[in-house]
Amino acid sequence: VQLQASGGGLVRAGDSLRLSCEASGRTFSGYIMGWFRRAPEKEREFVAWISRSGGTTNYADSVLGRFTISRDIAKNMLYLQMNSLKPEDTAVYYCAAGQTSSNSPRDYSYWGQGTQVTVSS
Repeated sequence: VQLQASGGGLVRAGDSLRLSCEASGRTFSGYIMGWFRRAPEKEREFVAWISRSGGTTNYADSVLGRFTISRDIAKNMLYLQMNSLKPEDTAVYYCAAGQTSSNSPRDYSYWGQGTQVTVSS
């Protein structure tokens, strides 16, 4: 499956942003989908994942209550709604597809190219 992330940008603290990830190729509904991020000079970290049906989600503690992951199976789209953004959310955000409901990037086989999110204070 090929993934294309978009929607990043420069926003102020407290603002909202919605990231999108378009999937093409193999059956989108057959994959667990996740969002990860990498801040400058830091390792890639888990943000959220969503089950194949969209009925189950999981979030990193740092984004719980502020971010919402969702998917539109009919449109082959994955989303990340980010509210109450903080400067520490600044990172390149990646969407990923895998077969396991996991917080580890090692369990995801397919990755989008990343989209930059910058939050100013």
